[in-house]
Formats: sequence, structure tokens, C-alpha cells
Amino acid sequence: MAPASSERKPVTEARHILVVDDDRRIRELIRSYLMENDFLVSVAGTAAEARERMRGVTFDLMVLDIMMPGETGLELTKSLRGEKRNVPILMLSALADSDDRIAGLATGSDDYLAKPFEPRELLLRINNLLRRVSVAAPARTEVRFGVFQLNVPRGELRRNGDLVRLTSAEKNLLRMLSLKPGTPFSRLELSQPGLEESARSVDVQINRLRQKIESDPANPVYLQTVRGAGYALYVDEEAAG
Repeated sequence: MAPASSERKPVTEARHILVVDDDRRIRELIRSYLMENDFLVSVAGTAAEARERMRGVTFDLMVLDIMMPGETGLELTKSLRGEKRNVPILMLSALADSDDRIAGLATGSDDYLAKPFEPRELLLRINNLLRRVSVAAPARTEVRFGVFQLNVPRGELRRNGDLVRLTSAEKNLLRMLSLKPGTPFSRLELSQPGLEESARSVDVQINRLRQKIESDPANPVYLQTVRGAGYALYVDEEAAG
């Protein structure tokens, strides 16, 4: 999947999307495409994993497959709406019948897209949904800590103005942590189910990041371990908006 035209950008930068699909290939294709178009993306393979992802994290939108083992997308949507969770939901399904679309919308989803679909149509539908959502607070586009400045949408880190080379995994970690500075994210929230990155590899990525941003990685000031909770990024409050 190639990124959309540079003239077409997400309505608000650094929006966090949860992609839920039991087909690993599909969810990873969606994840890669959306990240190329400046979204922060988490993925889940089941409704249970999605619930774990949503614990303590507020997503701006959910892309949800209908047909999943165990709790289906329809059942998850109905449950979330019953819990008064108003996250916009874009449903995906290989079932193109009008009755299936109606069923999806009736449970509380906001839009419906039949498989197979064009990636650009998915992007357009996501942006359209986000335009309809009233956002209480502006998205955080930049954070600073010490001599470092992070452009959140691009995951671009600079030290005293000089670019710091980061891997895609390191960029994703920093972008997620910067959504709520000072708030710990668990290893489960920072890892990506269905990928080679596991909770253990999150520790490896964190250690590599510390080598790049901490003067004393063994005693971190910015990227700290919160005992029993996970990891948190501490930033300069006066420059965090």
C-alpha cells in the first residue's frame, strides 16, 4: 500500500486509531498504511485484546472487523455503546449484503466498509468520521524534554536542533508515550499483538531509546520506569502544548 497524496492529510495530526481484525495480514497492512499517513496505530486480533488496549487509553477511532472468533465486532460495538463509550467505529466486513450493513449501524457503529476495499477509501472514511467528532482538546503536536524536541505527528526527534536517528519502532513508542506525558503505559499497551515485537522486546526498545536521550541511561530522567505500571515519558510542562 502506498501512502496517499501529500495534499491529503489527516484532519488532525497524531490521532490514535485502534485496528481490530483477526486476520493478521489485513490488520498489519492497515496499520502500516495509516502510520504512513501520520496516524498513531495500535492493533488487536480479538475483542478481548481490544478491551485490553482500551484499558487506560482513549482512542480517537476504531477500525473493527465484524467476523471474529469469540466476541464478534457487532457484539463488541453493542457492548461498548452500552458502556457509554463513544469512540467512533468504522466497521469492516466481507459481508456486503445490505442487511449486514444495517446490523452494523444498528449496533452503534458510525460507518461501514465492505472488504475488499481500497486503502484510500478507508483513509477518506476515517478522515470524514474524525471531522464529525467534536474534540475537547487540541492534539499534542510537539513535546520538549531537556535539549530534545519531538515532533509528535512525524515521530521526529531533535537534540539541540540536530536530527536524532530513530527506528520506526522507537518512533512509535515515543509518539505513544507523548500522548499522555507523565502517564505510565504498560508493556501490553506499548507492544503490538501479532507482531514479532512482544512485551519483552518493548524493554529492549526502551533501553535503546534511553541510550539516545538520557545522559545516564541507568538513571533515566525523561523515560522512566513506573514500578508495577510500565513506562512514562516526562516532559517540560511549559513546552508540552
